[in-house]
Amino acid sequence: MDDKLNLRRCIENLSLNPGAEMVRYGRAKKDILSLAQGEGDMPTPDFIMEGVRKAMMAGKTFYGPVLGYEEVRQEVSNYYTRLYNINMPTNRIFMTGSGTTAMHFALNALLDKGDEVVALTPIWKNLLGAVELAQAKFREVALRETEGQWQLDMDRLISACTKKTKVILITTPSNPAGWVMSREEMQVLLEFARSQGIWIVSDEVYGRIIYDRPHAPSFLEVAESEDRLFIINSFSKAWAMTGWRMGWLVGPAQSENAIRDIALYNNLCPPSLTQYAAMEALRHGEPFIRQQLDLWQSNMDFLFKRFETIDRIHAVCPQSTFYAFFRVENEPDCLTLARRLIDEAGLSLAPGCAFGKIGTGYMRLCFAVSQKKLDEAVDRLEKALK
Repeated sequence: MDDKLNLRRCIENLSLNPGAEMVRYGRAKKDILSLAQGEGDMPTPDFIMEGVRKAMMAGKTFYGPVLGYEEVRQEVSNYYTRLYNINMPTNRIFMTGSGTTAMHFALNALLDKGDEVVALTPIWKNLLGAVELAQAKFREVALRETEGQWQLDMDRLISACTKKTKVILITTPSNPAGWVMSREEMQVLLEFARSQGIWIVSDEVYGRIIYDRPHAPSFLEVAESEDRLFIINSFSKAWAMTGWRMGWLVGPAQSENAIRDIALYNNLCPPSLTQYAAMEALRHGEPFIRQQLDLWQSNMDFLFKRFETIDRIHAVCPQSTFYAFFRVENEPDCLTLARRLIDEAGLSLAPGCAFGKIGTGYMRLCFAVSQKKLDEAVDRLEKALK
């Protein structure tokens, strides 16, 4: 008897996610110290919890509007005004049940079967998986690690686009590399995309996790309101809300009906209570963001001083995010190394191949944890590499 389930071919042909595979492998072991996932160990602050309590008492436990409550969308608009001095009408803001959901909504609005996406790598594997689920194809264009920093070759990125290219997919700041696209680079890429009728989809989830300025540049600072541009954002990282699953999407006002239709047939509406928690995060979250940044800056300084004492590790200090993305000398197979670290050192890290071809030979370590845990992790790593 044929035991196949006759699933969609694009499901059966999805490329593997080595990062998720290693997380599952590590969870099956005992006494594993995991710095593989993209979250810290600081709990969601009380003032956000209070937002949920208030919403519950106000009866916000029913279905809400498909694209989010108007007052929550307005709070996102206020946030953009405070941060970027941008006038953002609420008909361009769509609340979603996570940043990942926002990415799926954007790509499903844009991509037909066989369309081409040019993706700047290294990039979170789930974003490429979203392209595959939309039955489109992606082409990788990698950043280059030169002179102790990650750099974009704009000519290579532009040259990779063809007549079939529908979307340029960017993550800035970059997970996992911590690279940040400049406003000048955004302007150049945007002008090229306009000239070719190509959409830019920019994942800007880590825009507040930057150490030398209040925020990273955003395409919204250089774009016109009706440019072919979608911006992905999330409450997960900057506000310690990974488990709450709340994000938002910014697009042209003309895309509102399309996103509404996709959302309606996907999950009907974003979670009501979580939206009000997110509203409190936007209104009162700045001191908490600064508190986290102080901790992560200290952790980054500590980590890279430790790395300097380990000869086989070569790391670029990130401009942004809370990740160290590093190469290990004489370890070309990062997946084998990731498995060995779990088995022999009880340490779970994300293999670099989970972020595109450029990541082969790299590992990603999340340093948004206590310094005690970070110290123990580096001890285990150093011992395993001897």
